[in-house]
Amino acid sequence: MNDVSYKGYMAKIEYSPADGCLIGRILGIQDIITFHGDSVTEIHQAFEEAVDDYLDFCAKVGQAPQKPFSGKIMLRVPPEDHAKLALQAQVSGKSINALVIDALRQSGALES
Repeated sequence: MNDVSYKGYMAKIEYSPADGCLIGRILGIQDIITFHGDSVTEIHQAFEEAVDDYLDFCAKVGQAPQKPFSGKIMLRVPPEDHAKLALQAQVSGKSINALVIDALRQSGALES
């Protein structure tokens, strides 16, 4: 089953033969949040309820909910590659960030 998203959170949903139902887990955060359902409709509803319950719980205890992704990726490259990227970005009139995003999109790793 494909991954699903709700309020910026994503979940992986799989069938569990041992349990005879669909099992899901919210991805991209350290807190472990799971849910289950007997049908596609139920599992989607359970996912949304799990996210809402998590956000409500965080609000009640005064804790900021974990965000799935910050939008920042730390990438380490050899200094000579960094220099090549910087020069290529400068020549193309882009930032290194924009250049890397374009390359990832062209490779198919990111959707446009």
